[in-house]
Amino acid sequence: MKSKGILILVAVIAVVLYSAAYVVDETEQTVLTQFGRPVGTPKREPGIYFKIPGIQSVNYFPKNLLAWDGDPGQIPTLDKTFIVVDTFARWKIVDPLKFFQTVNNMVGAQSRLDDIIDSAVRNFVTSYPLIETVRMTNRELDTFEAGIDQVKDASPLGEVKFGRREITKGILEQAQPKLDKFGIELVDVKFKMLNYVEEVQKSVYMRMIAERKQIAEKFRSEGQGEARKIEGEMERDLKQITSEAYRRAQEIKGKADAEATKIYAQSFGKDPEFYSFVQTLDVYRETMDKDSSLILSTDSELLKYFKGHRPKK
Repeated sequence: MKSKGILILVAVIAVVLYSAAYVVDETEQTVLTQFGRPVGTPKREPGIYFKIPGIQSVNYFPKNLLAWDGDPGQIPTLDKTFIVVDTFARWKIVDPLKFFQTVNNMVGAQSRLDDIIDSAVRNFVTSYPLIETVRMTNRELDTFEAGIDQVKDASPLGEVKFGRREITKGILEQAQPKLDKFGIELVDVKFKMLNYVEEVQKSVYMRMIAERKQIAEKFRSEGQGEARKIEGEMERDLKQITSEAYRRAQEIKGKADAEATKIYAQSFGKDPEFYSFVQTLDVYRETMDKDSSLILSTDSELLKYFKGHRPKK
């Protein structure tokens, strides 16, 4: 019985120790509460700690960086241009006890961040022209579009004097003092998206379309002018080639006719009677066919080569 009682006692002690122990890892920090009130100091280092079972509770809070994502909202800039601004931030809990006493949990912290950061973003965006929010420096943009330099912008945005980096830095500096009392450190604030509101987008797109049409018309007219130029040069070259070919053909034909005449003259000069015979045959070919009728006397000179001709039997 004695040994059994010892075993029961050991088991009870083990259960109590197990219920009293809790573990904090590298990404956590804790606040110990007793009947809802904080007791002791927050545990920020990883390890095994102990509490009074059934009386004390452990509240865990993340120690790593946390994300805050704001809701997109319409904000007017100093030059009265309405834009949609979507902001995000990174934050962390640096004083878990103060965090627990003020906002108590992550939902409460998100609500406080929404109010404070959104207010700071609105204050800074409305205090500067649009160009300051969308650009960081005055460096020339490394984009190229053929012909766009020919289109003049009727409403230039101006030069950057402050810049987006300084605006986000100012937002952080304005919001941080308000978050100190909650045990929160705001690490970074950035613009996730900046865009015109829908009404302004339409007018911007229409202006861009008009600019592109102007560029397209310029290129089209230049192309048509170049096409007319090429067609004129082609027609001129064609006429030049045709006239040159005709001249060459006539020269060759003239030389050929002259050579043929020379050969005929040499041939017929050797036998005048043969020349007369050939010429008479040409006359027969041109004047006589099956539809021709000639009435000639038997002593006609035209028929002298038919006289005495007898067909073969």
